[in-house]
Amino acid sequence: MRRLRRCKGDHALLEGPHLIHEALAAGHQPELVLVTPEFCDRPEGQELIGTLPAEPTRIAPELLDSLTDSDSPRGALALVELPRGGPEGLPRADDGLYLYLDRLQDPGNLGALARTAEAFDATGLALAPGTVDPNHARALRASAGSLLRIPVAVGTEPEALDRHLENSPPAWIALVPRGGVTLDRAALSRPAVLAIGAEGPGLAEELVARADLRLTIPVAEPVESLNATVAAALVLYELRRG
Repeated sequence: MRRLRRCKGDHALLEGPHLIHEALAAGHQPELVLVTPEFCDRPEGQELIGTLPAEPTRIAPELLDSLTDSDSPRGALALVELPRGGPEGLPRADDGLYLYLDRLQDPGNLGALARTAEAFDATGLALAPGTVDPNHARALRASAGSLLRIPVAVGTEPEALDRHLENSPPAWIALVPRGGVTLDRAALSRPAVLAIGAEGPGLAEELVARADLRLTIPVAEPVESLNATVAAALVLYELRRG
């Protein structure tokens, strides 16, 4: 499990009972669940154990703590298989709404964006090469379960996403901090791909250049730009409303 925390792959660690419950509800069966004796004695522990397909393994609290982040929920940890493929795994829809995340590095931001996308009925997420692993423990925790449910494609180039969606070609919307059409004046419609760039550098120039619409959310000085999740939420709300 310690090696798994340092490696990318098809397995993920779910920290805390909430994520384990969400995984079970989404149809993911944990391969291994570790719990502390103290957790087993609490009502939430007894509730979780009653939903598991097999008896969990009890370990000392200090051992469980050594396997999790310092700020993760205490008491339970599960190992689950979460394979992530390319764009061919994303659903196709005539009114599809997709997020394209370009080289995001903060797993917390990725998790928050996934939660926001699911809240506004996005069809799926496409992650550019170099984007943080969606199976990162902090990304899963920040998503509050969304990364266990919403379809995610990894290592996806824009051209590959276009080929996959060629039967209902989406408009590409590049979210830029300045110089674009302001959100209140933009004519938004679906299908669409909303492209969001990495913390700091923003979207790659080639993504901005290929976009059908460059979109800016005006903010009052001296603020330069919004957090990616907040900006995405505003645009996704308008796309859903329209």
